[in-house]
Amino acid sequence: MRLMILILLCFTFTVPAAAAEVRVGVLAYRGAERAEQDWLGTLAHLNTSLPQHRFVAVPLDLPGLTQAVEARQVDFVITNPGHYVELESLFHTTRIATVESIPGPSPGMAIGSAVLVRADVPGLRGLADLRGKRLAAVAPDAFGGFRVVWRELLALNLDPFTQMDTRFLGFPMEGIVAAVQDGRVDAGILRVCLYEQLVGEGQLNPDHFRILSARHVPESPCLTSTRLYPDWPFARLDSTDPALAKQVGMALLSMPMTDGQGWTVPVDYQTVHELFRDLKIGPYEHLTRRSFTETLRDNWPWLMLAALGILWWVVHVARVEYLVRSRTDELRRAHESARRQRDEMEHAARLALMGEMASSLAHEINQPLAAIANYARGCQRRLADGSDPDGVAEGVGLIATQADRAADIVKRMRSFVRKRLPEPQSIAINDVIRDSLGLFQVLAGRAGVDITLSLADGLPMVTADRVQLEQVLLNLMKNAADALAHRDHRQITVTSKSAVGGLEVVVADNGPGLPPDALAHLFDPFFTTKKDGLGLGLSLSRSIIEAHGGHLWGENRPEGGARFHFLLPHAEGPKP
Repeated sequence: MRLMILILLCFTFTVPAAAAEVRVGVLAYRGAERAEQDWLGTLAHLNTSLPQHRFVAVPLDLPGLTQAVEARQVDFVITNPGHYVELESLFHTTRIATVESIPGPSPGMAIGSAVLVRADVPGLRGLADLRGKRLAAVAPDAFGGFRVVWRELLALNLDPFTQMDTRFLGFPMEGIVAAVQDGRVDAGILRVCLYEQLVGEGQLNPDHFRILSARHVPESPCLTSTRLYPDWPFARLDSTDPALAKQVGMALLSMPMTDGQGWTVPVDYQTVHELFRDLKIGPYEHLTRRSFTETLRDNWPWLMLAALGILWWVVHVARVEYLVRSRTDELRRAHESARRQRDEMEHAARLALMGEMASSLAHEINQPLAAIANYARGCQRRLADGSDPDGVAEGVGLIATQADRAADIVKRMRSFVRKRLPEPQSIAINDVIRDSLGLFQVLAGRAGVDITLSLADGLPMVTADRVQLEQVLLNLMKNAADALAHRDHRQITVTSKSAVGGLEVVVADNGPGLPPDALAHLFDPFFTTKKDGLGLGLSLSRSIIEAHGGHLWGENRPEGGARFHFLLPHAEGPKP
């Protein structure tokens, strides 16, 4: 029969030179020479049936055949079913016939894989035993040479890329057999029936090898480790002349069996599509990119849990924010209430202080009023006598002076005791000390207290509320005067000076000093050493100074007596 094919080929070479060349791309899974030999009868039959064309085989590997189809360098292809499905998806190739072998498997269940192992290797009985082993295949895109086994491993929850050492050795497949025989790998993937062919050709000793998970399928005379799929198709490109494709299809279907090989009508390749869908490759690679609906459907318990977590977090954040705002409002109201209470206490303290000074201030006011009365009676006598108009005019002027003096005393008293909001302004500390002394001088005089001022010149300004500072100074001087009640010599010294961090004012006395147990509680509210004291003066004074960014403290003098200091920060501005 092979002699007749050679005669036919020789006849085809005598066709007229004008015969059009038709290129048939052939997948050479066992090398180019073997591919030409396998399809020799088919090409001879086509050349005989269609003498106006000259059909030539173009053996290529998988990448080369794909590139040839893409570049339209071939007119027809003969390839494995997996590669055909990919070409159909990418380049719209169309099968016109399926190869048929007699005797052999049916065209619809002819392609599979046999996993070859050495007979003397223990522990390898099934595909599940390949976990962690060395596995040889021709290429990751080979159908019977890898992908068919890949699907079976996937059904066993085995990933050949991560759970075993998979090595791709390339074509021809005889290299897989050599790698298994030499012990370079534990197992190798062969196209179904290749094992039997190699044994028949004497290239393989069946006593040295065995097929993993071997099973007999009624439709196939060969051992297989996997499910079976349709045989190789003969397909045309979308650029191929439809008339020529029709002629080729008719010629293939009329071809007699040559060396047990013929062609039949195209079979259904749905099982190949199912394999690609399971592996999510080729036309179904998009399945690895899951849609939102699929992700939602497959992961809805976790998504629901995450949504509940997010909802809880939102509610928690809203609750925390509400509580923070509520507590902030409460704190603001509490601070405002405390500020109002402090203002009320300061006002009450000023009233109390002024009440203690009332008799002295009344005496102070009484003096200008008495002088006014005397001057007024003198003016009346001069007017009655009708003489000394100049004396009357002078008396009126003295009355006005004494009236201004009384008015000034009242004005300072009203300013000191009226309820008001703090009015910080840039002021000279020495002026505040002198004004405070003006209010306190009468009380000091009646108590027999000498007051000495030691005020430094050229001090910077401070930013403060004048009345509040007067209240602090009056309270400190009043406490010093009370401490001197039982002393023969009574002396208060008020000093102003520049200090680190601001201006320092010191009120010192020569009294008995502060009891040791009282030093730690001087500024506690309602703590007092006086029988009739409220214990608010020093506490309020400290609050006032700290509200101005300063500090107030007290101590005993080494030479006897007590002294109180307060420090105020400088204000920006020129010196007074």
